[in-house]
Amino acid sequence: MHENEISSIIIASAILVHRSLGPGLLESIYEAALYYELTKNRGLNVKRQYSFEVFYDGKPMGKGFRADLVVENKVIIELKSVSELSKVFKKILYSYLVLTNIRLGLLLNFNEVYLKNGIVRMVNNLDD
Repeated sequence: MHENEISSIIIASAILVHRSLGPGLLESIYEAALYYELTKNRGLNVKRQYSFEVFYDGKPMGKGFRADLVVENKVIIELKSVSELSKVFKKILYSYLVLTNIRLGLLLNFNEVYLKNGIVRMVNNLDD
């Protein structure tokens, strides 16, 4: 399955979760509900709170990060429930994409009245 197809499924599922739960809850609630929706109802392979280790010069640096959701090893999802998305959230997602060589990331802010206003799609322009 291509990243764009996965992205469409993720966005449709996130909108369904948002419509059901409403805006402004804790991020962990949306994460659990979206994980359920993507795995149980959509049959996707999703890793939750997945830890990545960072390497430099082939050596582990002892530091890493934890992505909220990684779908089919092709899309990283970062969930927020904030009044507005800060630039730092976008930088963090971009860093995740670069460090993992994953092409597509979605930043979803569930604190919006309409989730479509809280979706940021980010692409890591890898050489093909």
